[in-house]
Amino acid sequence: MSLDDVDELPVWEGILSLDKPPGVTSRDVVNRVGRLLPRKVKAGHAGTLDPLATGVLVICIGPATRLIEYVQRMGKTYRSTFRLGARSDTHDVDGTVVATPDPRVADRDEIEAALASQTGEVLQQPPEFSALKVAGRRAYDLARAGEAVELAPRPVRIDRIRVLDYAWPRLEVEIDCGSGTYIRSIARDLGEALGCGAVMETLVRTRIGVFAQADAAAPGDLDRETLAEALRPALDAVPDLPRVALDAVALADVLLGRKIAGDAPPESEVALIGPGGRLVALGRADADGRSIQPRKVLG
Repeated sequence: MSLDDVDELPVWEGILSLDKPPGVTSRDVVNRVGRLLPRKVKAGHAGTLDPLATGVLVICIGPATRLIEYVQRMGKTYRSTFRLGARSDTHDVDGTVVATPDPRVADRDEIEAALASQTGEVLQQPPEFSALKVAGRRAYDLARAGEAVELAPRPVRIDRIRVLDYAWPRLEVEIDCGSGTYIRSIARDLGEALGCGAVMETLVRTRIGVFAQADAAAPGDLDRETLAEALRPALDAVPDLPRVALDAVALADVLLGRKIAGDAPPESEVALIGPGGRLVALGRADADGRSIQPRKVLG
């Protein structure tokens, strides 16, 4: 890419924050967005929501698809309703729900203590009906075929679980957590700890990092014009990285993948900023912070 090319920046580049409705998959939403884009422009989501779930679904477009992993690592906030006194093969109401005979009714203090035991850095057992792969196949495909699914517990980070409302059998909670956390598994584990069973009834993702549901666009309202207006800069995918502004000479070197002089925290990942505040690349500072090697060029 030449410096002349930089003056004609890609129109279709950025981050789209959408409010996913119920009853559709994340892939359905990405496909809808893709139909509004020029044929060669890529789009990909940064974190799946099940059809039952609603809320923030972040879609990266154009060169910003190279930043999906950064959005996926952002902290997330969910609101969910659990139904106590029942169990399900999927751990939510989309599966086969079986009521627990004569369930024990727990009080709020017991529930809060059981939820507190799930916070912090914990090992969580993923649901059998999940998109995780087992020997190259999706776990939910194996489970639907009646095959045994063995998924090892995985480390996840659950920062906080707050009880918003409780009136048996329904419990409303707000959860702050890291990537890879299954809210269905939290419901399941709570139910087992209480001895009455529990399933997830509703789920809303209200936040992914800097992307809040209140600011998200409705997929059904999108056309090519409104999609363009809703795009946020790619830089929003890396809001916490140190930033280094590039002059014309440094910009030319970065676009060719050459190391440049810079001033950054030693061995830190940095955002390299070109004309108009556009994120041009991500780089890595050397041990003394005096030079930066481009690692992920968006051009």
